[in-house]
Amino acid sequence: MGRPGTAARRYADAAFELASRDDTHDAWLEGLETAVQLLGDERVAAIVDSPAVALADREALIERLLAARVAASVLNLTRVLVQRGRIDALPAVATQYRRLLNRHRGVTEAIVTSAVPLSAAETAAVRTKIESMLGSSVELASRVDDDLIGGLTVRVGDRFIDASVRGRLERLRDQLVVGAR
Repeated sequence: MGRPGTAARRYADAAFELASRDDTHDAWLEGLETAVQLLGDERVAAIVDSPAVALADREALIERLLAARVAASVLNLTRVLVQRGRIDALPAVATQYRRLLNRHRGVTEAIVTSAVPLSAAETAAVRTKIESMLGSSVELASRVDDDLIGGLTVRVGDRFIDASVRGRLERLRDQLVVGAR
């Protein structure tokens, strides 16, 4: 069996190819995100993902939920995922699609992790600083990690910037250990 995410990547590639052909990138992104949100409800997911429920009934539920909210192409992709028993891959498909779209538009993805949630102003300041460092637009995701004590870390691709109190303390400890020899 393939690696997890391989199927999601293939579906996202196919969706991106269709979106590129029809110049409907944003409609696909919005549709995928809407489908993930609506089908992510526990009650809906229990029905849509259950082999005990007839396929026709699962497809009818998807039709009722999505037909008026997403493009026909997104609805068709969702149907295919249900038919193949892969609806659980939909969030990964949406994530992979967003990455493809960002790469196509020259947008760099970054993750900022802080000890406490950042305010809108702090997030904007971090985004501005990263954009100036990279010279490109940045899509910034925020995470909270209580272990940081204070400060923040930023991951951009394989680059890691540690401006956390924990990181500073670890570097200080390493210097003290090396100096004590």
